[in-house]
Amino acid sequence: MTSGADLFVVCKQCGSEVSPYITECPYCGHRLRRRAPKLPRAHVPSRTPRPRGRLRRLIPKARLGRAGRVRERPARFRESRWAATRPYATILLVAVGAGAWVAARAEPRVLFESVVLGPIHGQWWRLFSSALVYGSGIYAFVCLLAIALFGWLLEQRHGPVAVLALFFGAAAVGALVALAVYPAPVVSGGAAPALALLAAWAVPDLESAREGSYYDGDLLGVAVLAALLIAMPFAVDETSWLSAVAGAAVGLLFGVALHRMQQTQP
Repeated sequence: MTSGADLFVVCKQCGSEVSPYITECPYCGHRLRRRAPKLPRAHVPSRTPRPRGRLRRLIPKARLGRAGRVRERPARFRESRWAATRPYATILLVAVGAGAWVAARAEPRVLFESVVLGPIHGQWWRLFSSALVYGSGIYAFVCLLAIALFGWLLEQRHGPVAVLALFFGAAAVGALVALAVYPAPVVSGGAAPALALLAAWAVPDLESAREGSYYDGDLLGVAVLAALLIAMPFAVDETSWLSAVAGAAVGLLFGVALHRMQQTQP
């Protein structure tokens, strides 16, 4: 016999009140039913069918949720349409910089014919070649390390064209700023391009930190490396610190522009 609320049943053998969801009486061992009734499933969300056929091919895999629902990634995490999987531009810049350092050690004339030493007198290529040639080994190591790291990260996000444009653009702007301020400036090495790549990569994390939201990068470590790059001109006396700061400013502006374009990307 079952109660009105189905809270228990009465064993016909011993008359004890037992649970309606058991098959045998725990008091006398009398078999009440062959199998226990199924428990009701409450609050089970209905599964959305995964798209099939042509519709599934039209939806990118990155936007399919676990249950097949289409979901949009946050704008900060969307990849650019020019994003690269292999950093060929960064590898080229680092390889050329390392090769130029070896060539300058073997033949000092390579250094003097490529860097900015006073007015350039129409030799405009020095604005770009100066960023690839180093005289000091420690200066070359720090700059090439920063270029390899942040060039690779930026190229994965925005592609090789953005990395090359920012590298040589920051190098030219840094050299022009030094030429405009000093009567006989000295500009060599990749401090300005390295700071530009670093600043451009850090823009999304800086904006997230300003808004108080989550970000992936280590901004403290980035700040320490940026301070080291700015201090290198004072340590090696091989380039102008003003050109390095100008390169960082170019990187910030370039990074903000790329970030705005990425947010408006469909």
